[in-house]
Amino acid sequence: MSWLSDIFGGSGEVRQAVGEGAVIVDLRTAYEYDQGHIPKSVNIPVDRLRGNIDRLRDLGKPVILCCAGGGHCWEGASILREAGISRVTNGGDWQALWRKLRG
Repeated sequence: MSWLSDIFGGSGEVRQAVGEGAVIVDLRTAYEYDQGHIPKSVNIPVDRLRGNIDRLRDLGKPVILCCAGGGHCWEGASILREAGISRVTNGGDWQALWRKLRG
């Protein structure tokens, strides 16, 4: 995985993860999530991610992260990889990710 796709979540990486049944985790606050989100995504604010690692690990699926602008995805990916969840894709901005998924 290149560092650019790690930061910006390349479309091919997103498609592959979706094809493997990925779960989309929105790292924004509950308020931000309620203002608009990708259908069927899971809201786990980045400050609560460490407390939900077992929940994500138990799903046994790739994880696609999204947030407001992409910065929290970088942090979230690092947290998950340190916890041994290696199939993590940085989807970046949730609206851009939603366009990729619909496109």
